[in-house]
Amino acid sequence: MLKEIIISLQAYYQTHRFIIKHRLWKWILIPGLIYTLLFCLGIYLFVVSSSSAIDFMLQKSGVAQWMEKMQNSWLSFLLIFGQIILNLVLLLFYFSLFKYLFLIIGSPLFAYLSEKTESIIEGREYPFNIKQLMKDIIRGIKLALRNMLWQTVYTVSILILSFIPVIGWVTPLLALLVECYYLGFSMLDYSCERNKLSTAQSIGFIGRHKGLAIGNGMVFYLMHFIPVLGWLLAPSYAVIAATISLYKAKNEGLINVSGKINL
Repeated sequence: MLKEIIISLQAYYQTHRFIIKHRLWKWILIPGLIYTLLFCLGIYLFVVSSSSAIDFMLQKSGVAQWMEKMQNSWLSFLLIFGQIILNLVLLLFYFSLFKYLFLIIGSPLFAYLSEKTESIIEGREYPFNIKQLMKDIIRGIKLALRNMLWQTVYTVSILILSFIPVIGWVTPLLALLVECYYLGFSMLDYSCERNKLSTAQSIGFIGRHKGLAIGNGMVFYLMHFIPVLGWLLAPSYAVIAATISLYKAKNEGLINVSGKINL
């Protein structure tokens, strides 16, 4: 897995040079602007609703009333720290929901950008096929909905764990790893589809090579620490980096020369 993560990390550096060399900036800015608007909307919704959501959970679970009765400074500290942890997990949950909305909206652009990237790498043109494009879009939407369902299941489980003192402190890291994996999963699937993998085969392959997905998602989220510019660049960089990393993995033996992934 570590080797796969390194391949994904290196792919982002290669992506930057690739975009400059082939002048792909127009394909970066269009989805980037859409993503930035959705990102700001997601953060706004989180800020206005997260406190109410946490208070509701604490009241319904009886934790708040129990803490008031105990009146212990150490327990109060644990409660405050727990609320911070819960806020982080909820932030990632909000992030994942708007991410899937964006993946559904941007699937036509992402499918095209991934295909264009591979066509430049291989030095050959993929003939435009509207039926194939529609097929790719439908597949991308179905996979996004499938991943959203599974990620919600995992996130709810992590959310429950966050109420447990000490153990709950690691839940933001768990939630982040899940978030990185499913983001990278979506970006890699565009290339998997071109290698003639069915949805089930794609799920099986990426599940066996989680490092490629996690590494892709890690850099994607790190780019968010660069305000505005990072938000603009992150989506398209992730798509191109995923295509490059899978192509490199193909050359290193994860995919045989016939183009079919070794499952």
